[in-house]
Amino acid sequence: MRQNKIIAWMAILVALAFVLSFLERMVSFEIPVPGVKLGLANLAVLMALYTIGAKGAAVVCIIRIFLDGMTFGNAYRMMYSLAGGLLSFFIMYIGKRCKWSVMSVSMAGGLCHNIGQIIVAIIILKTPELVTYLPVLILAGIATGAINGGLCGIIMKSFRRIKIE
Repeated sequence: MRQNKIIAWMAILVALAFVLSFLERMVSFEIPVPGVKLGLANLAVLMALYTIGAKGAAVVCIIRIFLDGMTFGNAYRMMYSLAGGLLSFFIMYIGKRCKWSVMSVSMAGGLCHNIGQIIVAIIILKTPELVTYLPVLILAGIATGAINGGLCGIIMKSFRRIKIE
């Protein structure tokens, strides 16, 4: 029974990530910096990390990226998202194991997501000058990570009654 609950919870989180990704594309949040978005879909990965562990969160992360890329993007966008998402996930996993706060884990994830994307952009576009955009993306990643971390903390408090494992 436990395995069925985990699979159902993963499906819910993937669906949540997909809906949040869709909403983020449809609703303008008026962020004046090109390429910067709130990354609300990463809430689902963060929630998965704290509720079902690293393996389940990795699956949610990868499925979220592929669904989003196939629906709203292209192969390049998927590569950028995959690089950012996997680096972000790895750092969030380390942060959780080191017992960082949810906010710190999310901020580190937001920061690393942007770093991963810039690295891939530099490789694909063969434009090392893109590194000059990194300070802006670092600040944006930390800020959006703080927003997502705060939201995740609030959501997780209300979900304390739900027992997945």
